[in-house]
Amino acid sequence: MREHRHHAERNEHAERNEWAARNQHAARNKHPEPAAGDGPDPRTSRRGVLFGAAAVSAGALLTACTSNESNDRAAANSDRQAGGIDDKPGKKVTIGFAGPQADHGWLNAINENAKSRARRYKDVTLEITEGSNDTAQQIGQIETLINKKVDVLVILPADGKALTQVGLKAMRAGIPVVNLDRVFASPQAYRCWIGGDNYGMGLNAGHYIGEQLKDKKHATVVELAGMDNLELTRQRTKGFDDALKNYPHIEKIGRQAAEFTVESGQSKMAGLLQAHRSFDALWNHDDDQGVGAERAIKQAGRDGFLMVGGAGSRKVMDTIKAGDSVLKATVLYPPTMSASAIDLARALAQGKGIGGMAELEIPASLTLYSAVVTKDNVDDYLPTGFH
Repeated sequence: MREHRHHAERNEHAERNEWAARNQHAARNKHPEPAAGDGPDPRTSRRGVLFGAAAVSAGALLTACTSNESNDRAAANSDRQAGGIDDKPGKKVTIGFAGPQADHGWLNAINENAKSRARRYKDVTLEITEGSNDTAQQIGQIETLINKKVDVLVILPADGKALTQVGLKAMRAGIPVVNLDRVFASPQAYRCWIGGDNYGMGLNAGHYIGEQLKDKKHATVVELAGMDNLELTRQRTKGFDDALKNYPHIEKIGRQAAEFTVESGQSKMAGLLQAHRSFDALWNHDDDQGVGAERAIKQAGRDGFLMVGGAGSRKVMDTIKAGDSVLKATVLYPPTMSASAIDLARALAQGKGIGGMAELEIPASLTLYSAVVTKDNVDDYLPTGFH
């Protein structure tokens, strides 16, 4: 994701900002956008935050220096920005929400967080589809929401590439799209992307394990990954491996790929235990498959190592808090991102920015941080744990 050079990134940022500013105007006036082609990926910098109207904001600041009238206008804008996304009722908004089938604890939490957040706002009506992993069915559900002329769409696509065209269709119809987590193939298919940091998950897991084992002369670790045909799994492994490069005394001696299920976690972990009579740490990519991994560990009667999970389930957090297991930490991939997506959708429809930021527009891209939850901070994160 860092394959572009600095010069190319500047050009892409400028192109993306111009598009975002145009579509913000279209969203407010319901004017259709022209046909869109492929565009730059706004996440070429993993932790970058791109702003949709940076040029407009800069111009406003320069003009504000020329007269008292302009200063008054700038102060008014500042007041508006300071309010940002808030609970005060505003223009009534209908948000369409479409996601995949909730066949996993994390995906169910995505749906529940979205519904809970929408109920918080008296000015928000949430039109939520029945989740589907069938691409054609999800496209049909989104087209129904477009035909209903919802104000904003929040879409977690079952397949980002396959649903890109329906995202473009919504944007051309003047309906801004908040693309949740699984990114569309073209940034012109959404106004704002928000999601997790798979590379960051692996990076933070690796650094946590590295710090825990820093005093051991020759330490060994194993990895229980997710599905290898998914880019997210490859990114998590890359982040983990990159972090371990900072700890030359630590060697990764084994890796198995599971399938994000309890059953696969148990069978693949059993294989790791049989292949490696001892190791010092285990990183498991997913807390749901980690339930099976823990079963395999108990059945084998093994301990003497630390385990780090991934995603942030409530069960794992409870286990971390109890402190009576090899499981010592989990790295978040927060399902609260869907609640934030509702916030962003509401702000888009009401023409608001984000409180505490100078820009008038919401960002074009938001990458969430993958915090490490341990016994020291678990109480702070327990309310976000999913079942």
